[in-house]
Amino acid sequence: MDAFYASVEQRDNPELRGKPIAVGHAEKRGVVAASSYEARKYGVRSAMSSLKAKQLCPQLIFVPGRRNVYKQVSEQVHEIFHRYTDVIEPLSLDEAFLDVTVNKPGIPLAVDIAKEIKRSIREELNLVASAGVSYNKFLAKVASDYRKPDGLCTIHPDQAYEFIAQLPIETFWGVGPVTAQKMHALGIHKGYDLQKCPLDMLVRQFGKAGQLYYDFARGIDLRPVETEYIRKSVGCECTLDKDITKPSSVIIELYHVAVELTERLKRNHFSGNTLTLKIKFYDFTQITRSLTQEKELQTLDDILPLAKQLLKEVDYSIRPIRLIGLTVSHPKEEQEETNKHIQLWKQLELEFREW
Repeated sequence: MDAFYASVEQRDNPELRGKPIAVGHAEKRGVVAASSYEARKYGVRSAMSSLKAKQLCPQLIFVPGRRNVYKQVSEQVHEIFHRYTDVIEPLSLDEAFLDVTVNKPGIPLAVDIAKEIKRSIREELNLVASAGVSYNKFLAKVASDYRKPDGLCTIHPDQAYEFIAQLPIETFWGVGPVTAQKMHALGIHKGYDLQKCPLDMLVRQFGKAGQLYYDFARGIDLRPVETEYIRKSVGCECTLDKDITKPSSVIIELYHVAVELTERLKRNHFSGNTLTLKIKFYDFTQITRSLTQEKELQTLDDILPLAKQLLKEVDYSIRPIRLIGLTVSHPKEEQEETNKHIQLWKQLELEFREW
């Protein structure tokens, strides 16, 4: 979906249409959750501070978020998806993978299904969606972002290698700002540069992700569209009323976040083996620290000591803290799925070589 939260707000309030809006809170320490395309022209983006957003776009209109409404609209979008296939893997409220290899209406071309879905969303929900069509998830994801808003892009297998070659490295799945910076230092700026890199070099530089980047650069992605959703993490974070450096104040805030996290774990019937601490400093730079335990993390007694241990690795004496977050991840179900996929990957690789 294109600018989903902001588009829903503009749809439901005609006075907001055609104007730069941000979903979030306008106060000094607020954060933009989503922005309309009118606001994006000024550089306003999600996760940006409300203060900076206002500086970039003084006429920006802030609208409080309505998550229940967005969830309801998302369900309506998925109802449209299910007219064509039940093989759907949600990524978020506004994004999903669909496998239409075998589809309910029996439409031969996936691009025709994409056109029908886009038309139904526009006519029934008065919203705009973009679609990417290709033979695997990586390329379909790239294609869906390629011609936004209201885009439709198809990447044919015969075109994939050349298409990937011209992509900025930042558009590759799994390449965030830190990884992109490291790739730039290695002279990797586009898919073409990545295609020239040997596998052993990428694995040496990026670990297991090196294999992923190597395959993506060649249009290879063996991951199936998975309809069974496995929750991989539960987390929470808190933007503080003011930046802090005093250790006692940091510990108190860490305690409050840990309490909220344990409540969310209980509500979601979730546990995992990895705890991640996220710290965002006054200048919006951020770091994360993680610990993995054999014991599953569920209670405050499990989490708080580990959180304090992770906090000891963070030097905030001269960099005031703006935000504290904690996340529990790596559940047992995910570990089982990972082992299954590793086994499947090896089997497929062996069959390919034998052929």
